[in-house]
Amino acid sequence: MQDIKNNKSIIRSWAMFDWANSAYNLVITSTIFPAYYTIITTTKDHGDKVSFFGFQFVNTALSNYALAVAYLIMAALLPLFSSKADSTGNKKIYMQAFTYLGGLACMGLFLFKLETLELGVICFAIAAMGYIGGVMFSNSYLPQIATVDEQDRVSAQGFAYGYIGSVLLQIICFVFVLKPEMFGITDGSFPARLSFLLVGLWWIGFAQIPFAKLPKGTANTEEKPASNGYRELSKVWNQVKENEQLKRFLYAFFFYSIGVQTIMLVAASFGEKVLHLGTSNLIATILIIQLVAIGGAYLMSALAKRIGNIRVLMLTVFIWVGVCIGAYYISNANQFYIMAVLVGLVMGGIQSLSRSTYSKYLPENTPDTASYFSFYDVTEKMAIVIGLATFAFVEEHSHIRNSALGLSVFFVIGFFLLNALLRTQTKEIK
Repeated sequence: MQDIKNNKSIIRSWAMFDWANSAYNLVITSTIFPAYYTIITTTKDHGDKVSFFGFQFVNTALSNYALAVAYLIMAALLPLFSSKADSTGNKKIYMQAFTYLGGLACMGLFLFKLETLELGVICFAIAAMGYIGGVMFSNSYLPQIATVDEQDRVSAQGFAYGYIGSVLLQIICFVFVLKPEMFGITDGSFPARLSFLLVGLWWIGFAQIPFAKLPKGTANTEEKPASNGYRELSKVWNQVKENEQLKRFLYAFFFYSIGVQTIMLVAASFGEKVLHLGTSNLIATILIIQLVAIGGAYLMSALAKRIGNIRVLMLTVFIWVGVCIGAYYISNANQFYIMAVLVGLVMGGIQSLSRSTYSKYLPENTPDTASYFSFYDVTEKMAIVIGLATFAFVEEHSHIRNSALGLSVFFVIGFFLLNALLRTQTKEIK
């Protein structure tokens, strides 16, 4: 595996996986699906209440609960898959399986209308599971394809490819949504549903590039049956506890991820529900976020070289606190657009730097990268479960503005934990 490090061709092919799957993240979680879902599930007779297998929910709370369940299931299953992948050295097969699962579920959303609500929500959750699994195995390649000094840059390159690829597909979908008459489309729901189908095709199609170039993985000579996945997770945790820097970073990562990931998943629904921006304005806003995020990822990577990863992460977390407070008071579209630019600036940076910072803290030349990144992903997914469930619960019992404001608490905790980590590093340097 050593000879593939910093190989430009392999790094580009690895980054193309972000190009492929980020279309799901943009169209399904951030733009067209949330807007489409909110519009078709808001009716004159029932308002924003929907019936799901006979149970009544606020529409946006239901979608957040569905995502929370999907993330919880994956948090439970990833240790099993990663352990098996590490022991057999075939993590690319799992990466492929989750990609096909997610892509096919997106295609299934083509059938989603109000009368098929249950099918739509289930496909929505399964697509999330496919995305989660694919990303985890993709992340585990980072320490194997890049040396420590290159990991910030390579991680940023992956996110940049993801933002560019997703924006290109979003523009294609944008044309269908805004100008259906150009294509003779008369069914108002068809453009959105066609977008979901295109996401699945794009995701599976472009994923063939990394599948063709990436190595299948390196087998661990130590036997680790899949049933020992949780034992492997426990083993990783024991190793983490011995690495004080890594342990402190994971605590901080857990708390600020609650806020970051939840905001990214609910932003479009928030904009539609609070400001009634409409599908076209929401899509335009998210496109702004994606384009700014490309620069943000590289900017934060360059800044990290000057002042260090942890200081940059603290800066971005501080800005996220301001985003939460701003969301509580936001009252018009212009304010939402300004906030979108701010979110884009820090969104790419915090995701890219978090991934590369974790990778830098790992033991050198470890064959168990899938298990380590499984632990990273389980940490993130449990954070998302808590964030989505908290957001949905507060919304059902209060107001969605209070849900946004409440997320600031998690960012504040993450900021102080990063500060504690920084002080520890400073002491060690001295």
